[in-house]
Amino acid sequence: MSPDSAGPAAFAPSPARDAVPFDALDIMGLRLMDIPRQDLAELVVRAARAHAKMLVVNANAHCMVLSQHEHWLRALFAEADVTFCDGAGVQLASLFLTGRRLHRTTPPEWIGPVLEQLGGDASLFWLGGEQAVAEEAARAYEQRYGVRTAGVHHGFFDARAGSADSEAIIRQINETRPNLLLVNMGMPRQERWLHDHWHRIAPTIAITAGALVDHAAGRVHRPPRWVANMGLEWAVRLSREPRRLWRRYLIGLPVFGFHVLRWKFAPERSRSQ
Repeated sequence: MSPDSAGPAAFAPSPARDAVPFDALDIMGLRLMDIPRQDLAELVVRAARAHAKMLVVNANAHCMVLSQHEHWLRALFAEADVTFCDGAGVQLASLFLTGRRLHRTTPPEWIGPVLEQLGGDASLFWLGGEQAVAEEAARAYEQRYGVRTAGVHHGFFDARAGSADSEAIIRQINETRPNLLLVNMGMPRQERWLHDHWHRIAPTIAITAGALVDHAAGRVHRPPRWVANMGLEWAVRLSREPRRLWRRYLIGLPVFGFHVLRWKFAPERSRSQ
């Protein structure tokens, strides 16, 4: 399979997907569900207790832009069990394009309530971030929620399909059998790794968690909820990490706006890309 292939053989909708009773909308070529935060948390709790296999992914404006030319990303969202909106930009784009304002949330907002319910029934595998930070995050969650740590692996490895590093990580995950796999490798690296390897991973709930590892370790703190409600969380992140994020926000947001307008006024051309 070529690196840019959508890889249809890699995915098959899991039985867990049939139990997700929420509308799915096509937003700029991505399948996104209109799912409230509390219902998302409850779905994950039930799936974890049942030791189900479930793939949970989220989309922000950066993801939407990438999906316009990365067809494998569209395939990932088409076949994932739960896909949710993680960004005010996507929420506004949905309202503009479909007339519906999607519920919006982000993993640090609902992972805690999930683990509070699961407690010792939760077994977590942390994949991504610096090793010391990931280990710190694992200890913090053990103390805070009483969960168990199945494994911890940093995100600085050869993530290509078939690489020795990826093969070793798959073996480690399948041997430890976590019921929650937190993938904190940044977008789109975490999505690409799951696209290439999800079909070979034993039943677990994989969540594209982004910077959750840094939040859990206390290295990064979320702004007040009112900041997110106003759609200004991106500005806070940019002020904290300007070198890493300036291109994504100062260039990426106008590009996102261009694609939104193209989907509004030239949808057939956008679908053909």
